[in-house]
Amino acid sequence: MTADVTTTLPPVPAGSGATGLAELQARDITAWFGDRKVLDRVSLTMPAGGITALIGPSGCGKSTFLRILNRMHELVPSAQLAGEVLLDGEDIYDPAKRLIDARRSIGMVFQKPNPFPAMSIRENVLAGLKLTGTKADRSTKDELVESCLRKGGLWTEVKDRLDAPGGGLSGGQQQRLCIARSLAIKPRVLLMDEPCSALDPTSTRVIEETMLELAQEVTIVIVTHNMQQAARVSSECAFFLAAHGQPGVIVEHGETRAMFENPQDQRTSDYVHGRFG
Repeated sequence: MTADVTTTLPPVPAGSGATGLAELQARDITAWFGDRKVLDRVSLTMPAGGITALIGPSGCGKSTFLRILNRMHELVPSAQLAGEVLLDGEDIYDPAKRLIDARRSIGMVFQKPNPFPAMSIRENVLAGLKLTGTKADRSTKDELVESCLRKGGLWTEVKDRLDAPGGGLSGGQQQRLCIARSLAIKPRVLLMDEPCSALDPTSTRVIEETMLELAQEVTIVIVTHNMQQAARVSSECAFFLAAHGQPGVIVEHGETRAMFENPQDQRTSDYVHGRFG
């Protein structure tokens, strides 16, 4: 793949119904860093248009699994992977698939807000277009900036200062700017790695409200250590666990309410009720 590939803004792709909502499925994912196995035969279906929460103690492979879902795992020189990640039935790791296509379809929001500090708010939103070689005229860009900032729950706060530096926003605003930036390339899945862990309760509430609204048009997968957050925002939940010296596995997964109110595994019950982890 070369860096000068250019495309036009794509239409909403066909997928699970007219909305284009996408199902993401991991099949028998095993992952290594060098000789250390960090995940062992993890399989999980993340339903279209839902919010799937990945929970579990630190070091059990949740964030690694999340990064595998949009091919970030392979950026680590020692990383290896077995298994498949299917977006509407097509393996994103198929050798015939371009990396840029996976990144356009499956966006990522990180734990620490990472706006480009030298760029304005407007430039931050549009940055993904440059990185993916997408062309658009000024009018289209203006519409995209407003649309994405609205979806990110930030438009009313910044509409009069779009040329101000993105790095000058508060932490919660920066995280919402990063969400807006991810949405600009029209992903079908949005991955979120502890997006509220560094935020105050008010900012966390706004981010959660944003997620619930976005789930109507994009499939969301979130890693969180906050059990209350998982219960509030997710429709599905997967509990990861790694025994001492062993790779991470999924102990239990299913509908969130059932996982919290009637878990099938005692280890799940202990974790969601704060008895360990």
